[in-house]
Amino acid sequence: MALTVAAAFNEFNGIIKPSEATRDKVYERRDNVAKVLRDAFPSSSDVDYRSTKIIGSLGRNTAIRPVSDIDLLTHLHVDPDLWSRKYSANSTEFLYRVRRTLNATSTVQKIGARGQAVRLFYADGLEVDVAAVVKYNTGGYGIPDGSGGWLRTDPVKHEEHLNKINGRVDGNLKKVIRFVKQWNRAHSSHLGSFHLEMLVARTFEWSLGNDSRDALEEFFRRNRNNLSVQDPAGYSGDLSSGMTWLAQGAARAAMENAYTRAVAANKAEVYGNHKEAIRLWRIILGSNFPNYG
Repeated sequence: MALTVAAAFNEFNGIIKPSEATRDKVYERRDNVAKVLRDAFPSSSDVDYRSTKIIGSLGRNTAIRPVSDIDLLTHLHVDPDLWSRKYSANSTEFLYRVRRTLNATSTVQKIGARGQAVRLFYADGLEVDVAAVVKYNTGGYGIPDGSGGWLRTDPVKHEEHLNKINGRVDGNLKKVIRFVKQWNRAHSSHLGSFHLEMLVARTFEWSLGNDSRDALEEFFRRNRNNLSVQDPAGYSGDLSSGMTWLAQGAARAAMENAYTRAVAANKAEVYGNHKEAIRLWRIILGSNFPNYG
């Protein structure tokens, strides 16, 4: 509970940001999985292990609670002859080789493949998705697309892009991203996590103040009629292109409602009515947002 809007936002940031204990568990699990992968694909193998990196929201430090899975970009080098003969036109077989090898070497009780990654299930619910990739000489990584082909992507460039803008605006960008993700979760999750991150990055590419309330109002204002934003790595094009017209319309309507309430909340705060402002922000950001009191 909080008596001012600023205090409510500070408290809310602590509520939704993953704890240090969670991050410690994430790093420990990454290291354990990386060791299994290193042992499973030795340098003597025709598919050999090169590196593992946390990607996704956890890797970019934009995740919100609860944290239920870890995405690991695992670079595996494939012998050129094997690549041309077997895997270049059959990413599914590549994915299932990773699954079979991990099944034979890992102590995890359950391992499955889900289209683009191999999933390791743990009793505590913190699962690991091993995104096994090949690295292209021409740039980027190839990841199974779920139908036998390969999808070119570059999570490393995604992280670098976000870190560059975050540094430019004094480190406030990722906090605003977490608030926006919480809004999205509280209102039907119309937009994908990475799509949202790139919308926030575009909105505040050159400037972002310290006031998260003003930032959220500006975010909703500028994006309520424009969900199109480009993949900074240059491989996926417009990130909104995968959304149906119905989904885009629902997302725009949710943003319009959030914008209207954000304007009213900020006006209430200016006039000293923190109770009303907090009430409105709680509608926008969900029931985890502190009550007034």
